[in-house]
Amino acid sequence: MANRLNQEKSPYLLQHAANPVDWFPWSDEAFAKAVAEDKPVFLSVGYATCHWCHVMAHESFEDHEVAERLNRDFVAIKVDREERPDLDQIFMTVCQAMTGRGGWPLSVFMTPERRPFFAGTYFPKENRLGMPGFLGILEQISGLWKNQRRKVLDHGATVTAAIQPRPADAAQASPGLDQAVLEQAFDQLKSVFDPTWGGFGTAPKFPTPHQLTFLLRRHQRTGDPEALAMVEKSLAAMRHGGIFDQVGFGFHRYSVDQQWLVPHFEKMLYDQAMLAMAYTETYQVTGRPFYAAVVREIFAYVDRDLSHPDGAFTCAEDADSEGREGLFYLWTPDRVQALLGADLGDLTCRFYDISKVGNFEDGFSIPHITKSMEVFSDLSRTPLAVLGERLETARKRLFEERCKRVRPLRDDKVLASWNGLMIAALAKGYQALGDTTYLRAAERAADFVLERLRPTDGRRLYRRWRDGEAAHPGFLDDYAFLIWGLLELYQAGFDPLRLEQAIDLQRQLIDLFHDSTAGGFYFSGSDGEALIVRDKEIHDSAIPSSNSVAIENLLRLSRLTGNTGWEELAERSMKCFAELVRGYPMAYTQLLQAVDFALGPSREWVVVGSAADPDTGAMIRLIQSTYCPSKSVHWLNGDQAAEQRLIQLAPHLQGLQAGGDGARVYLCEGFSCQQPLRSLAELKRALAGGAPSGSPQPEQP
Repeated sequence: MANRLNQEKSPYLLQHAANPVDWFPWSDEAFAKAVAEDKPVFLSVGYATCHWCHVMAHESFEDHEVAERLNRDFVAIKVDREERPDLDQIFMTVCQAMTGRGGWPLSVFMTPERRPFFAGTYFPKENRLGMPGFLGILEQISGLWKNQRRKVLDHGATVTAAIQPRPADAAQASPGLDQAVLEQAFDQLKSVFDPTWGGFGTAPKFPTPHQLTFLLRRHQRTGDPEALAMVEKSLAAMRHGGIFDQVGFGFHRYSVDQQWLVPHFEKMLYDQAMLAMAYTETYQVTGRPFYAAVVREIFAYVDRDLSHPDGAFTCAEDADSEGREGLFYLWTPDRVQALLGADLGDLTCRFYDISKVGNFEDGFSIPHITKSMEVFSDLSRTPLAVLGERLETARKRLFEERCKRVRPLRDDKVLASWNGLMIAALAKGYQALGDTTYLRAAERAADFVLERLRPTDGRRLYRRWRDGEAAHPGFLDDYAFLIWGLLELYQAGFDPLRLEQAIDLQRQLIDLFHDSTAGGFYFSGSDGEALIVRDKEIHDSAIPSSNSVAIENLLRLSRLTGNTGWEELAERSMKCFAELVRGYPMAYTQLLQAVDFALGPSREWVVVGSAADPDTGAMIRLIQSTYCPSKSVHWLNGDQAAEQRLIQLAPHLQGLQAGGDGARVYLCEGFSCQQPLRSLAELKRALAGGAPSGSPQPEQP
């Protein structure tokens, strides 16, 4: 029989709807039952594409013995961390405070008053390899609850008090963040950079694209070639490694080893978005086609496998298929040669290191690239162009064959926050590469989110949409990331509607999340559920922190609209976190990108000219394709209705409307405006002035 989760929309919760465990979703009903029956609560947090969540589900939650114990002595609650990141953040903090580590599945025991007193992650059913068994834990906690209640309650109160945020009053007097903290972050990243394989630290190794985009800004500001070299080494190693799907494209979640060879095979939308932005910006800096090609590969994967038919983007693909992690992506030489023939099969196996010994479990191989095309061309005595054609033919055949396999589960819910990241990535991709397909995809996704994740009155953004239902009031990351996407979309297509939508959401964000006393923004809204803690997210994780993005959005909106009040709010928010950031800057590289923007010089461009004028189009393309992360761009194209709408949003543009004297570009830099530029040559010189000496200019797409 199905439990209460069968009424939910979350793919993760629905995976547990047939468990013998009497699961509740997070709800007042569940805690009321715990109070009425005087039982502790067991909370299990995970997500649909989590491998170890599947393992614990199979071992314990599908097991009748475990279910009987849980149902008898506890009230059991399931939470999808992607739907309720507020709960996930709170109880992950609890777990890390209690155990020194975290991860998913997250397992928390709490009182009926929602005070946690014991936490961990994955537990096997029985004791194994030094890990306590889940059955034994249930028995011990049930005994403590019945026989040592006061000890449990006191511990819950202590834990709840320990995770409360410290008062921020002292931070208000803190000096702001300056270039010294940028230097400190760079030194810290250098100290943990892996010069052999790229990336930072050892195993497991995560992509951390926000650290790479911070290094690009460091390179632009100082001309330091080492910062760019660290980025290029990392991006090349990831693209060549097993963390990248060499057959079907897209990046897996992270690498379990130092060499980027063996991935955790799930694929997440946010990783595709953030990595696409890193490769896009590196292409703009270097002009090397390799990076542009990777951007196109990422977008091809997302369009094919993570797109909703109506335009939005879904969350993820699982690591498992047929009950085994990574099976969908693995190959053997026999299978490859049977499909491609002896000659092409042998070439393909040698290039992608598919061997009889294998580089994964049970003789399977993960395709990856150990030698560049140029080196392999020499070793195989195959002309480079011919080699490229043959390998692409082989890849397509392998992909077609792989499509016949049992696919991993797709988590098909739509999240406002992750769609905001993908909209930003596509819009940046269009600006750099000029492919209108990316602009149209970003526009469709923005329309989907704004139409289906907001009620008709537009007063609130919701977090999740699935199967026709929008649910869960949006959190700070939903607002901040979507605003980011809309700002990139505005500067890609110059539709004033997108700037208007960003401004509207920004005002809502301030009303719902701003801490008017200490500065910064809470993760949950003022209209949200009262939980045991209301905190501010600032530490970057797999994705940037919501406060970091919100602060940079304020700075960019201030430049675009001329509203200096938003810049003052951003500065106050940065001061709120300054003391924390100075303690370990490399953990806050997204915020440091906002600091870099604030330190300037920022560059505000206004292009004036008809859309029918080829000179105007050339100027727009040149500005968009040039790497300048501190730029803000408007285009007054002679459409009177659009210009009037834009001037209402950005009054400082009044008087610059298109006239009959040809295309021109106004540049304001460092709070000083220059005479208009009237030729492409003048514009190129002005743009080159914003790059460090010797920095290559991007090739024109």
